[in-house]
Parts: sequence; C-alpha cells; structure tokens
Amino acid sequence: MPEFRRLPDELLLERLTPPTGKVRAVLDTDTYNEVDDQFALAYALLSPEACDVEAIYAAPFHNNRSNGPLQGMERSYDEILRVMERMKRPTDGLVFKGSTSYLPAPGEPVDSPAARDLIAKAKSSEEPLFVMTIGAPTNVASAILMDPEIIERIVVVWLGGQPHTWPTAREFNLQQDVPASQVLFDSGVPFVQIPCTNVAEHLRTTVPELEAWLRGKGDLGDYLCDIVASYSDNHFAWSKVIWDISAVAYLINASWVPSTLVHAPILTERITYSADWNRPLMRVATHCNRDAVFRDLFTKFANV
Repeated sequence: MPEFRRLPDELLLERLTPPTGKVRAVLDTDTYNEVDDQFALAYALLSPEACDVEAIYAAPFHNNRSNGPLQGMERSYDEILRVMERMKRPTDGLVFKGSTSYLPAPGEPVDSPAARDLIAKAKSSEEPLFVMTIGAPTNVASAILMDPEIIERIVVVWLGGQPHTWPTAREFNLQQDVPASQVLFDSGVPFVQIPCTNVAEHLRTTVPELEAWLRGKGDLGDYLCDIVASYSDNHFAWSKVIWDISAVAYLINASWVPSTLVHAPILTERITYSADWNRPLMRVATHCNRDAVFRDLFTKFANV
C-alpha cells in the first residue's frame, strides 16, 4: 500500500461535517447484484434538492447473478441503462463502465473509465465531491491509488462492512474486494461508513407496502415492485432489506443516518477490525431512521 499524505485535521473535520444543502455527487453501484441499488439510483436522481448527480459508475460483483466481476460490472452497466430508460433520463456522458476485476493486490489499481472520470470530476471544482459507494469499492479505491491528490477533493459515503465492535467485518461489499476496502480505511480519505448489521438493515420494506405506494408510479415503480416480489415465492411475514438507499439518505438528511466520529480501524487480512487511536478520523453510522427514509422515497415517487 502506498504512503498517503495525511489531511490536516481542520480540513478532514470540515469534510466529515454532515452535509446540508445541495452537494455534488456521483454514484458507484453494482446495480444488477440485487434490487436495492435500483432503488438507490432512482432515489438519488429524484433528489435534486440534495444531490447533483454528475456521474454513475458500474461496479464489479460476483455471486449467483454473474460468473465473475467482469460480467457483474457489465450487467450492472446494462441495468443502470434500464433504470435510466424507465426514468426517461439521458445517459450520454453520465454512465461509465467500471473495473473489470478486483484489485489484484494491495496498492494495485484497476484502470477503468469510471476511475478516470471520478478523478476528473473530483479535480473539476473546489467543492467536495460526495462519492456514494454501494458496492465493492474497487472503482473508488482505484481512483484514489491512481491519483492520491483526490483525497483532498472527495468524501466517500460507503455502505459496507459491519459495526466496528462486531467480531468480524465480513459483509458482501467489503469481502468482494478486501484490498480496495482497506484503501478506504488506510488512505485517510474523508470517509463515512454505513455498516450493514443493526444499521442499514433497518431499511426494510414489504411487498404490500410497495404495492400500496409504488405500484402505478410509472414504469420504474412497477419494475421495482416486480423485482422485489421475485425474491421470494411466499410474501407472508416477509420483508426485503433495501440498504443501499442509506448512502443517498445520508446526503438528503444526515439526521436520518446518525453517525459518530471515530478513529479509522485497521481492516486486517482476517477481515476483522483492529483499533489504532493514531489513525485519522472517519464517521461511522449508528442507525437508520427507516420510516423517515421510506416516507421521503415514496413521496418522491408519487411526484414522478
């Protein structure tokens, strides 16, 4: 891992202050991996009062919906286009393909159109760029490794990992690319982590709720209802967690995703956390206000 220049404490604390008002933002998403990314993408685009989405990046993933990170990224790219088409939003110059593999080793980036665009967007303005990261952080880590100067220009808001007191950090987004995840903790980039267990997992919904508030709200509303319903054959007493919207919610109203300042832990090779009080500060979310977030989301869909 390269040596990163540590940001002055004053600048770091300024960047870690929860945002108010409209901010510049990009979204890095493994959109085909699940259904929650589609919700997050729509939520971000339907929230122009809070975030000006300047770019959308397709992230790699590998599970039963892809045969490897390359296909995962390609399928995510195609899914972004499908969501944008249903929203009748232009995609030229906005959607970029990401990494075709995970980091091959610590400190070794994977070049991609997404990583290069992130660098360009970060350096295009003195205003900080908020990087909503809701998949494996390969694209974001690669951009940081390719041009460490962007650490001064970005704030990474990442859904990934577990609470720092948990016996393991293991979680899908983090464990997909451990070296990339380590970059977020080790680089000193202004960093807001939204853990999954006991935090983002509060963001659950049900098929009856979606049928009541999303069905009939345009092509996208119907599409989201259908793909959530397809995750289970029996919807009795069943809910689906839509955790990726937490990163968007933090930019819209940070009080819905309360967080605290902590020293960045060390992410070990055993995928556990180790404390070091000399490391830079970061934010870690402690809760998600489920009702406030979904109320805002459904209200915005009603006005589509």
